[in-house]
Amino acid sequence: MKAKQIAVVTLIVLVCSTLSALVAYRRALRQLPQGLTKIAAPAGPQASPTPGCVDFHDAGPHVGGAGCISGRLLRVYTSRGGNSFLDFCADYRNCPFTSVIFASDMSKFGDLSSLAGRQIEIQGQITAYQGHAEIILRDPHQIRVLP
Repeated sequence: MKAKQIAVVTLIVLVCSTLSALVAYRRALRQLPQGLTKIAAPAGPQASPTPGCVDFHDAGPHVGGAGCISGRLLRVYTSRGGNSFLDFCADYRNCPFTSVIFASDMSKFGDLSSLAGRQIEIQGQITAYQGHAEIILRDPHQIRVLP
């Protein structure tokens, strides 16, 4: 193959992979409940969080320590690599907090899809990842579903 042919094939592969990623992202957004653009207020009485547990919007100042973060989980997204992300915002890129379960730990958790729409608390070490607060979940006991 000539250098020009290699460059054309490389460009085609890059374009195809970019389009594939875009389609996967758009598909995941379509799975959110219709019209959902921000955290919905809970219906009925407010769930009582554990004392010392902070709302996910306020997780940033707690980076570097162990803590408890609470919020309404919108969806659980599992990547092609098998890592699952617990999303508290419609657009994860602008969300102040996220939580991840790596593929190596997923067998401990079972089906997480039932958590979508539920008020939950997550406990663990709060770290920073790409400018946002995050808790890595390694054990199911780190998640508490509120009534």
